[in-house]
Amino acid sequence: MAINTDVLLNITGISKSFPGVKALDNASLTVKANSVHALMGENGAGKSTLLKCLFGIYEKDEGSISFQGKGVDFKSSKEALENGISMVHQELNQVLQCSVMDNVWLGRYPMKGPFVDQKKMYKDTASIFTELNIDIDPSANVGSLSISQRQMVEIAKAFSYNAKIVIMDEPTSSLTEKEVKHLFSIIRKLKEKGCGIVYISHKMEEVFELCDEVTVLRDGQWIGTKPIGELDMDAIISMMVGRELTSRFPEKSNTPKEVVLKVSNLTAKNQPSIQNVSFDLHKGEILGIAGLMGAKRTDVLETLFGIRESSEGSIELHGKELENRNPHDAIKNGFSLVTEERRATGIYAKLDITFNSLVANVEQYKTRSGFLSSSKMKSDTQWVIDSMSVKTPSHSTAIGSLSGGNQQKVVIGRWLLTQPEILMLDEPTRGIDVGAKFEIYQLILDLANKDKGIIIISSEMPELMGITDRILVMSNGRVAGIVNTRETTQNEILNLASLYL
Repeated sequence: MAINTDVLLNITGISKSFPGVKALDNASLTVKANSVHALMGENGAGKSTLLKCLFGIYEKDEGSISFQGKGVDFKSSKEALENGISMVHQELNQVLQCSVMDNVWLGRYPMKGPFVDQKKMYKDTASIFTELNIDIDPSANVGSLSISQRQMVEIAKAFSYNAKIVIMDEPTSSLTEKEVKHLFSIIRKLKEKGCGIVYISHKMEEVFELCDEVTVLRDGQWIGTKPIGELDMDAIISMMVGRELTSRFPEKSNTPKEVVLKVSNLTAKNQPSIQNVSFDLHKGEILGIAGLMGAKRTDVLETLFGIRESSEGSIELHGKELENRNPHDAIKNGFSLVTEERRATGIYAKLDITFNSLVANVEQYKTRSGFLSSSKMKSDTQWVIDSMSVKTPSHSTAIGSLSGGNQQKVVIGRWLLTQPEILMLDEPTRGIDVGAKFEIYQLILDLANKDKGIIIISSEMPELMGITDRILVMSNGRVAGIVNTRETTQNEILNLASLYL
């Protein structure tokens, strides 16, 4: 039997079970040289589990893996890397206190006698950066870099292994449009060198622009693999969710009423940050916040929530002035905040679903005797799981073992348990599949219909245009304008976003 030399990686019939759940059921993936292969599926479909079986992080129960025509069974990610398979993770795992070049060559330093050859390490790193057109000083401290720069360092690290298979997990989730174009040029360069790239993304536009083939997993099973030319957006969504999704956004049914929140001249104490930010939020209104990277959109929510100290300005809720000196005050005053960096500031990864669901609302579970009511805690945890459609084996499952989308659902459910008046969401659908996005949009709309005031930051323009009533545009820490969503255009928003640059 002749070996297909075009096929670099062939994963066949992989099954993997955990207590209470079958994560993979006869799943397969075939990746060819000189190609970009999209791996798609809803959160919890088994994409990460499949790749962890490839990397030896999980031991597969059944199935086989061949790489460059030979059967392999890697026992660790180090072994996979050394054999030419690398991965750029969505959640970056870097040593922030060390230099860029240290992070690139960690565990395989070039040596000069008993010492690390710093000169060679710098030269080799600079050479890779030049080839990939990355403008970062190899001796810079990783902790001083932006998220997007740190992601470029990870891509360079994958490149440094001369990998034949490069797996990219949601690589554009923290990148600007310009940075995305740069990333795509790097991916195309890898493709030209004969690499096979596995590209995991929920952004359909990226998949159609970049990828050659698409494999879809659903509920741990292989659903199909097709050339991108044979697919359209509706076909991929149908394969992913097992049903036709007639619209990306639910039909808007909320009616904004009287003003519930009035913010006047809000300025953060430590500059550079927000200056003289003023806006109103109505009952039942969904207010979007748009802006380019560095516009200080997140700073608005952090100042409202008491994470950042304000130096001037006022916040009025229901006509009464209040002061959110810290998040505890903000929660007491009816505010809630779903943060942008889920893993860093949203979840307690090693703790269970129950703790992560209830941590913002612990006071509500105290009995008269001072103990916690286990029945109420169990009931509310189940409410989060049911209302948010969280896929989890049990209440006691560590949240870090869930997919990113299911983690996000738990975080949103946590804040809904506090019954907030003002719900603030910072990039709430980042890294979440199209089916789960629709569920979150519907939930936001349901809350608006219950007269909650909702503020949502999003870098996805179609998302802002699809679910908001008005959009506040930030530019360099200042309000550049507030527009009615139905009457505005993407061009108008982008022009406003550039006003104070």
